[in-house]
Amino acid sequence: MAAVVVAEPGPRRVGFVGAGRMAEAIAQGLIQAGKVEAQHVLASAPTDRNLCRFRALGCQTTHSNREVLQSCSLVFFATKPHILPTVLAEVARVVTAEHILVSVAAGVSLSTLEELLPPMARVLRVSPNLPCVVQEGAMVMARGRHAGSGEARLLGTLLEACGQCEEVPEAQVDVHTGLSGSGVAFVCAFSEALAEGAIKMGMPSGLAHRIAAQTLLGTAKMLLQKGQHPAQLRTDVCTPGGTTIYGLHALEQGGLRAAAMSAVEAATCRARELSRK
Repeated sequence: MAAVVVAEPGPRRVGFVGAGRMAEAIAQGLIQAGKVEAQHVLASAPTDRNLCRFRALGCQTTHSNREVLQSCSLVFFATKPHILPTVLAEVARVVTAEHILVSVAAGVSLSTLEELLPPMARVLRVSPNLPCVVQEGAMVMARGRHAGSGEARLLGTLLEACGQCEEVPEAQVDVHTGLSGSGVAFVCAFSEALAEGAIKMGMPSGLAHRIAAQTLLGTAKMLLQKGQHPAQLRTDVCTPGGTTIYGLHALEQGGLRAAAMSAVEAATCRARELSRK
């Protein structure tokens, strides 16, 4: 007989099945933003290797995945994708209609999740990216057949603690992986190249890398806070006959735009291949 999770009159308890870096980042964001108290977070993992970081946050830990489901109504599944089916089979018998189940495993579709869980399971899928670690993540979520707008609003409100989160059709989750998941590496490559250009012109390495990173940060904040199209901000910086237009000309000669578009396309196509597998 399935265990029943009783809705608690007190604060919501949040569970994590899997205690890796992304799970820790989400938990840390929720706690720091005051969305949930540390003692109301329960995380499970096979060993203590990662659980020690949850304990350092003040969270409860266990080696039992079922205990997480039996204690928490909102549960994040943050295991490796190839492990998730086995984990879902293990906990399926203790899933109830009271649960909200959130998968952050890349490439595991909502249909697959729903096939492995009881028919009434309320399932959502979240695609985070690494900057969630510093509460500046870019996330999208998609909901399964039995998850309604209320569940989506609840999850979105919680994940705001980790950055920006928007609801999308599931078909766009793989595009998000190519744009934002893999995009972190693309941005790092560009930041490195900017800095190396300055190093070539005589600036010390440490200073060049700090200024390049701050330039990316400041530009991103302007785009988000002002709601401008990047082309408008680029035009604002670009004066006739000035330094910027000469630099932009060099970027166009190097095929920067085409290379960036191809990178997102390639990463998205690979994400789709992995999802089909």
